[in-house]
Amino acid sequence: MSCVLVVVETVHGKTTGPACELLGLARRLADQAGGTVAAALLGRGGVAEELISRGADKLYVAEHAALGEYHADAWVPVLARICRQAACDAVLICHNAVGADLAPRLAFRLGTAVATGCVDVALSAGRFVLTRPCYGDNAREVVSLKTAPAIATVRPGCYDVPASDASRSATVEQVQPECDAPAIRTRIVARKRDAADGMRLEDAKIIVAGGRGLNGAEGFRVLGKLAQALGGAVGASRVPCDLGWCPRSWQIGLTGRTVTPELYIAVGISGAGHHMAGCGSAKAIVAVNTDPEAAIFRDARYGVVGDYRRFIPAFISEVEKLRS
Repeated sequence: MSCVLVVVETVHGKTTGPACELLGLARRLADQAGGTVAAALLGRGGVAEELISRGADKLYVAEHAALGEYHADAWVPVLARICRQAACDAVLICHNAVGADLAPRLAFRLGTAVATGCVDVALSAGRFVLTRPCYGDNAREVVSLKTAPAIATVRPGCYDVPASDASRSATVEQVQPECDAPAIRTRIVARKRDAADGMRLEDAKIIVAGGRGLNGAEGFRVLGKLAQALGGAVGASRVPCDLGWCPRSWQIGLTGRTVTPELYIAVGISGAGHHMAGCGSAKAIVAVNTDPEAAIFRDARYGVVGDYRRFIPAFISEVEKLRS
């Protein structure tokens, strides 16, 4: 193996935790096979030192105003060019909204295959072996790709962020992007961020999520108080988002966000497969539900059978006692 390439996504000019996790994964794979780690940084520089300290041996930096935020028409050609220059054997991308859109486009451009939503990437007999959930997170499938480079999107939280080593050094290569008008076929007229977002769900160590069992928007105000007491974020299953009880950006599941918190408190959530696909990798799940036969209890480490309107305020009170 010659090279593992990590596509780095930044938020407000800073590297994200998942990007650093991927560098740690790439470093492990490269060390195992005697290869190198490369990182592709699009938009604006400024985080090169951190990427190097986290394990990158070479940086490919493409700076252009059109690359500041993700735009498929601008990103895909540049990344395809970087992949060819790096002669990489694998490309690792975070499994989020950007990665889910970018990875298949990049694979098509390079004439290769892609595996999305992976929870493990390993080397076996010189080939990349990719493990990902399937059938609504009820099973795991293990695949390997016959084409190169192997492209994979990896779920956040599956790997630890490597320790920073300021003594590391790397080479930096500037890539001249071709972001001329004819190449940009679509135009983004506006970007709107939900004012209620607060902490990004993907970054939260603790998530309090609500489902249909909350019976209205008022229930999310109760969950918000618990999340605030715990220093966490609020999430939701699909139905509350569809009914307008909470912002769409809170949705967790197969058609929403994928999260891997240390603690996931599911309140009034039945535990259907399409929801568990987004939170099943949480380190600990606590379920609160009035139905003792709810499927969520099969995945939960701890369960509470009862009315959340009685349990949550009492729980908040105990948390506040511990913090005082």
